[in-house]
Amino acid sequence: MKSGIVFVNLGTPTAPTPAAVRIFLKQFLSDRRVVEVPRIIWLCILYLIILPFRAPRVARAYRQIWMNDISPLRYFSQRLVDGVAKQVAERYPQQDIDFRLAMTYGQTSISVAIEELLASGCERLFFLPLFPQYSATTTAAVHDEITRVFSRYRDIPQWSWLRSYHDHPVYIDALAQTVKKHWAESGQGELLLMSFHGIPKRNVELGDPYQQHCEETAAALAKALNLNDDQWQLSYQSRLGKAEWLQPYTDKTVIALAQSGLKKIDVMCPAFAVECLETLEEIDGEVHEYFIENGGEAFRYVACLNDSESHQKLMISLSKSFIEEKNQLFS
Repeated sequence: MKSGIVFVNLGTPTAPTPAAVRIFLKQFLSDRRVVEVPRIIWLCILYLIILPFRAPRVARAYRQIWMNDISPLRYFSQRLVDGVAKQVAERYPQQDIDFRLAMTYGQTSISVAIEELLASGCERLFFLPLFPQYSATTTAAVHDEITRVFSRYRDIPQWSWLRSYHDHPVYIDALAQTVKKHWAESGQGELLLMSFHGIPKRNVELGDPYQQHCEETAAALAKALNLNDDQWQLSYQSRLGKAEWLQPYTDKTVIALAQSGLKKIDVMCPAFAVECLETLEEIDGEVHEYFIENGGEAFRYVACLNDSESHQKLMISLSKSFIEEKNQLFS
């Protein structure tokens, strides 16, 4: 039985231009999972303010991190998928498995990935969202799109998906090994700041488990690194709009740390599987500058797992039951 595994990331513009960014932001910010503001109000904000004025600014930010003809998110995501495919082919030569990278928004869409896999003869599919911590704004949006696509099919294949892996031991170990490698190369700072992508506080109050997942990831990583409570801190970045988001905010936290006298800090983004605008331009760009401007001396950014061997090992571990249990029924 031929199978397919689809790794899903959030998405990226096709080019660092206002036009391409506008197309991406329109699809991304039109998703009701992402923005839960009353529809009419939000559409006015989106079409009259965000798309005309924010798209050019975001395009300029993308140009600072663009890698020739591809975005970092797409580059590292595809290299991760290719690496996993190669290792699975070597470890499981008897299995017939196709791999795809898909995006919730933009190209290549989940719909196209499913169509390609079914056309190639796949009878069972496994979807692995590259979001360690579950949130309705990310992981649930993937599930929505999968079910929307299958609603058009009469003959639906066996399929399953991974909800989260925020406390998976292989994930925590991969993060820990990345930090240890960073320390070995650059020395250990006075504090390790773990910056997670933020979501509106109201989302959590309505039942989103994201904050709990972030806190559990951070605590598990701190334990794996043998850090005491004053050697690490958690914060949330990338807030949008005037509503209250999860706190403490990363930018304000970094400023406060510098003003308190800390000179050297290490900063990582455990919620991001690979580098993207939010890690490279926001954290190692803007937030980095905030720290130095307020008295800090060394802001050392710890890279995401990207296409590393440890990340590939994690993806294989998360897919193992699907790969090995060939005859198991999935729903």
